[in-house]
Amino acid sequence: MSVLSRPYFHSVPAAYDYMEKILWSDGVVCPHCGTVGNATKLQGKATRPGVWKCKERVCRKQFTVTVKTVFESRHVPLPKMLQAAYLMSCSKKGVSAHQLHRILGVTYKTAWFLAHRIREAMRDGKLAPMGGAGGIVEVDETYFGKQEDPQPSAQRKGRPYVTRGGRGAAGKRAVVALVERGGRVRSFHPQQADGPTVAKIVSENISREARLMTDESRLYMRPGKWFASHETVTHSRGEYVRGDVHTNTIENYFSVFKRGMRGVYQHCSEQHLHRYLAEFDFRYNRRSALGIEDAERTRSALAGIVGKRLTYRNPNGTAAK
Repeated sequence: MSVLSRPYFHSVPAAYDYMEKILWSDGVVCPHCGTVGNATKLQGKATRPGVWKCKERVCRKQFTVTVKTVFESRHVPLPKMLQAAYLMSCSKKGVSAHQLHRILGVTYKTAWFLAHRIREAMRDGKLAPMGGAGGIVEVDETYFGKQEDPQPSAQRKGRPYVTRGGRGAAGKRAVVALVERGGRVRSFHPQQADGPTVAKIVSENISREARLMTDESRLYMRPGKWFASHETVTHSRGEYVRGDVHTNTIENYFSVFKRGMRGVYQHCSEQHLHRYLAEFDFRYNRRSALGIEDAERTRSALAGIVGKRLTYRNPNGTAAK
């Protein structure tokens, strides 16, 4: 049986039941007062599916599982939102808003906003440092698309490595990514990938016990001294692997990211680039090689909807209040 034929992708009551199992595994949680396990489900023909009422005397408010989440105040049936989450979770290079618009039978604007809601759900919060206990962390930067608000050029000291005669990073969007070999990736879109910015990213996200591996870029010379070791490969001389020293893992991540952005999404406003990066990070961190398949990956995305809000007029996002 196809996954998309399951009841919660087509039935509103089943969709609510499915979300309640994901978000309320320890008991029904009132989003208004935070009380756990003290609510009753409203029944009757005139009652919408999935509506609960808090039994706390100071609260007594009605709610559903989507209140105070990124799915709140939606105009799309919940089953279609679950279908969109599944499609975005199981497509290695993503699904465009135009494709969602055709598959789900909603307008393009609705599909675009729905996709951004799901990307926000995929965004991880604060995470532990990478590479603890002597793990290997590869770091690299890449440039994708033109900056919409070009920043002044970086100082010569600490600039990214540029091949002879090349224009390098001038006027391009910077992406800095860190990947723990055999584990997770974490990517960032700084305004400018200069020495201090990259050093701050590396310092805040990598354990001091880690082995750092980079190319020969001068961006990593100073922060490289802070870790157990800093080993490099010299791409300009045709060196890509030396024993276990390489940056092939992070290069592979960039390859998937760029093919998805060029071949699927084609255009991305710079103000939303961080959320597209969160989407690619999410799928990489829950890839099949780690034993996580489509259904579990979708559940993980849906579990991230709590405490986040997006509005169409403010798609950069705010925390739910």
